[in-house]
Amino acid sequence: MTRPTFPPVPASPPESGPESGQRGLRARLVVTRPAFALDIELDVAAGEVVALLGPNGAGKTTALRALAGLTALSAGGHITLDGRPLHTLPAERRPIGMVFQDYLLFPHLSALDNVAFGLRCQGVAKAEARRVAAALLERVGLSEHAAARPRQLSGGQAQRVALARALAVRPRLLLLDEPLAALDAHTRLEVRSQLRRHLAGFDGATVLVTHDPLDAMVLADRLVVVENGTVVQQGAPAAVARRPRTDYVARLVGLNLYRGLASGQQVKVDELLFSFAEQLDGPAFVAFSPAAVALYRSRPDGSPRNLWQARIEGIERHGDNVRVHLDGPITAFADVTPAAVAELDLTPGRRIWAAVKATETHGYPA
Repeated sequence: MTRPTFPPVPASPPESGPESGQRGLRARLVVTRPAFALDIELDVAAGEVVALLGPNGAGKTTALRALAGLTALSAGGHITLDGRPLHTLPAERRPIGMVFQDYLLFPHLSALDNVAFGLRCQGVAKAEARRVAAALLERVGLSEHAAARPRQLSGGQAQRVALARALAVRPRLLLLDEPLAALDAHTRLEVRSQLRRHLAGFDGATVLVTHDPLDAMVLADRLVVVENGTVVQQGAPAAVARRPRTDYVARLVGLNLYRGLASGQQVKVDELLFSFAEQLDGPAFVAFSPAAVALYRSRPDGSPRNLWQARIEGIERHGDNVRVHLDGPITAFADVTPAAVAELDLTPGRRIWAAVKATETHGYPA
């Protein structure tokens, strides 16, 4: 993909120094509070998009605010951007662009003047700031809405104005806080694709905070999963999705996940013994998709499957299928068709047999 060139914006020349050749973000974010502690290391190369994922209260927003200078770092924390210390600068002097969840456009300004606002704050002349803003609005496909106030824009248009405003100041670090959360499902699909294209044209480091695994998988080059203020897993989206290491990540990517002790091609999880194709020894994870779980009214005969008896804890719609919550020696999810629900007479409280083929069960070291 050819990277577009953003219109020039007056900027101070980069400082020279022993680390001036290092491009991208290098940070240790330490924020200590009475009831919460964040301590994560974050490296983001120039041109890379990293998504921070995690449950509510994990520390994602705190990390973003620390990068922006809106939350002070505690002892031991530091931020370096393109080889220069960033944590010593106040928020207004950091070369950062930020897109907030609610966009926070100025309601009394036009789209053009919203985009030009940051440049005007930097002392750029009004005519030059508006020229740059107009070029950015054209790049995000909103030239004909330059005179519109935020209330006249759709959610997707407002998101693009907010992105253009963040890029106008030529940031070296772009921070996106749930940038698609305010959009409806149809608009989100379209804007996600547009945002990916615009991020591909940004040559600085990008940090994205999101709760949506699809946003993360589509937009990010790498995922960093945070739980209880620490990094629990990171890697390329496909690698994280294939080998989750916590219950949260497993739920995020839609897998059943268990930890046990492996020997050869089997792993013992509580009193159950799961078979899989891999050869493993020692602590191991075993994972399988809810769609791989087959349900039976009575014990199936003559099948070398992973098999256990369970009780139906609950039933709910899940896309075009039905998700069955199973309790027993392990808790698990099974995805079946509505026809299977009727045929098997699946109801909460019923005892059922669950089975997963060894070929659909994935094992890997813990």
